[in-house]
Amino acid sequence: MEFVRLLLLFLHLLGMGMLVAMFFVQRRMGADAPLNKGWLHSSALQLLTGVALVGLAPLTDQDYNHIKVGVKLLVLVAIGVLVAVNLNKAKPATWLTPALAGLVVVNTGVAVFWT
Repeated sequence: MEFVRLLLLFLHLLGMGMLVAMFFVQRRMGADAPLNKGWLHSSALQLLTGVALVGLAPLTDQDYNHIKVGVKLLVLVAIGVLVAVNLNKAKPATWLTPALAGLVVVNTGVAVFWT
């Protein structure tokens, strides 16, 4: 069971790295480019692996702070909603990419610094 937990943790961290990479990809594409679908895929990966990690917590003897997990979930849902609403727009708002990057940084900060 420990291998499953570590695999989920690896995929969860990979999803976070993908979200950071999407910021740089989006910036490279330019301000007039549509939103990259990678935002949605990486946030979905984060969501699925995070829920699986919390769901498997009793089986892996892990004890998660559920308030922290709830805050991280809220931030991730905000990312997902912003991406889903703006995915099919030809030109998203200029504030969207920095806002998404800021939310990713906030979520990472909550994960690291909230003990």
